[in-house]
Amino acid sequence: MCTNGVNTTQFKATIEQIDEAVALTRRWTHRAYHTADGAQHKQTAAKLQEAQSLLDEVRALLSEAGDICEEEAAATSGVSVNLV
Repeated sequence: MCTNGVNTTQFKATIEQIDEAVALTRRWTHRAYHTADGAQHKQTAAKLQEAQSLLDEVRALLSEAGDICEEEAAATSGVSVNLV
């Protein structure tokens, strides 16, 4: 559905693609964490673990953005759906 010049389906798909890229980065960071931890690089491992947490927060925000995108599109479409 296109509202206010934005195709909501495509826009939500874009948000999902960003999330997938962040998920891949998070996976690589997790592997790097295990490498650093196994090599007794404790400070590096701690920073990588912190980065993982921040990437998890980014993914949560992207999930919220996708949900809000749909809600806002429905609110601005001027269409109401009623249960029959």
